[in-house]
Amino acid sequence: MTNEIPAEGLQLRTLISSDGQLRVRLARVPVEAPGPDEVLIRVEATPINPSDQGGLVGAADHSTLKVEDGVLTGRVPPMMLQLFKNRLDEEFLSGNEGAGVVIAAGDNARALLGRTVALLGGSMYAQYRLAKASEVLLLPEGTTPAQGASAFINPLTVLGMVETMKREGHKALVHTAAASNVGQMLQRLCLAEGIPLVNIVRNQKQAQILRDIGATHVLDSTDAAFTADLHAALAETGATLAFDAVAGGPLAYQILLGMEAALRQKDAGSGVYGSAVHKQVYVYGILNPGPIDIMAHGAGMAWGVGGWLLFNFLARIGPDATQALRERVARDIRTIFASHYTEEISLADALKPEILLRSIAHNTGSKFLIAPQKGL
Repeated sequence: MTNEIPAEGLQLRTLISSDGQLRVRLARVPVEAPGPDEVLIRVEATPINPSDQGGLVGAADHSTLKVEDGVLTGRVPPMMLQLFKNRLDEEFLSGNEGAGVVIAAGDNARALLGRTVALLGGSMYAQYRLAKASEVLLLPEGTTPAQGASAFINPLTVLGMVETMKREGHKALVHTAAASNVGQMLQRLCLAEGIPLVNIVRNQKQAQILRDIGATHVLDSTDAAFTADLHAALAETGATLAFDAVAGGPLAYQILLGMEAALRQKDAGSGVYGSAVHKQVYVYGILNPGPIDIMAHGAGMAWGVGGWLLFNFLARIGPDATQALRERVARDIRTIFASHYTEEISLADALKPEILLRSIAHNTGSKFLIAPQKGL
């Protein structure tokens, strides 16, 4: 493959003005040649993750979205503008991760020419992306860009959960909204590593998704026996660490209560302050943006509820440990860390309100893939 560089390519750009106007457009931008340590990637697949939603629609009122002269427009409520104060009146480039083929490479990166690579670094909702060679993840031979498009956020999240469990001295996990792509991936990883996992879902259809993977403990939070089943599963697994994607509501507290009940069941000598074993719930998603309901009693005095963010976790463990996790993902990208997509759309489709709103809806198991080279 020769270093054939197109003159220009399409790039999705979002702007929120200081008066609350949202504009999302496709811009034709020049394609730059790579420097000595850089590669130019023809982006062929990039997912729409929950973390991409802010970059796409910027908390706009969905009822105001419409297309005007090929530009998606909408209104951002005044109370939400504060969240975007650092990017008002400036175009923002969306797309956290993706994959494609290296079509040009600098002198020090020519070994990557023609190879399929994945990248985490933003600005992936584009036809072409310039990147440092050290930033890309070389995918195994035979891996397609679609298979490698979600090689970072979800896989590193589940590896981060398991690594957090090990580093903090826990031996089993609880996961909520567990039939999601992340949840299915976590279940496969826990099966591979022999880690007990308690999955919490919202209906029997979601429960069956996990049972089909091989899950042992799958609980429906709407079931009348949920509390009793939760206590039993926690007693059996000994789980004292939970990752919660729901946030608002009573679920985090219910999990802490169940953990405490299981610990007291095993240690009849627990005093008035409860078990001394620390119980932790990390909130890593916000499916319910309401307040987290925590009571001041019942869970003992050794517990915590806090936030968990992948990028903060990676910063804490450092570059060497992060690289080891990346290499693990590459090895198992078509098995444990495989992602499945319900719909493939083009960059132009991402400007259509009816398609965009479907892509960012919180539907379990639903995941959209943008193919930047499609239909253009």
